[in-house]
Amino acid sequence: MEDLAQLSPGEPPPLRPWFAVRVKANCEQVAAAAINGRGVEEFLPVYQTRRRWSDRVRDVNAPLFPGYVFAKLDPNNRLPILTIPSVVEIVSVAKTPVPIPEEEIDAVRLVLATGAHCGPWPLLKAGQLVRIERGPLTGLEGVLLQVKNRYRLVISVSILQRGVAVEVDLHSIRPIDPPKRRTG
Repeated sequence: MEDLAQLSPGEPPPLRPWFAVRVKANCEQVAAAAINGRGVEEFLPVYQTRRRWSDRVRDVNAPLFPGYVFAKLDPNNRLPILTIPSVVEIVSVAKTPVPIPEEEIDAVRLVLATGAHCGPWPLLKAGQLVRIERGPLTGLEGVLLQVKNRYRLVISVSILQRGVAVEVDLHSIRPIDPPKRRTG
């Protein structure tokens, strides 16, 4: 790893937190290899999916988090990572890289190690505007509500200031992007 030459004999290497590294589209594998080549531990979680082209269908490994690679690095020594051509940035708040809890990376590793079928999924929160994508209510839009361990879609009749709640399967819904504000 980096800075190993500066360690005293018998001194353990410093613990480095995980960070999310945003990379150019479809460059996750190239970026992961380059990060590893710089002596930094990287993690690129992939899942198997079926891709369809005009002339064939094929099973491929795709990034579980498209556009991101995880790296264990020293946040004060980011330049070796940021100078990789396919790297865009290290995910930060107010220009300060935000570490990812080790437990979250361990959870992703555990899911992948089980061999269970998995894939990317949007994070859904109560109060979020969602659309049902499967089942008899396909196309229905409303606000996601959580009551105990069950989820409901609330459909409003605004003129009456009333609503209807219907229980939904969390796996059949997707978030709706909020409308863009007009300027001018």
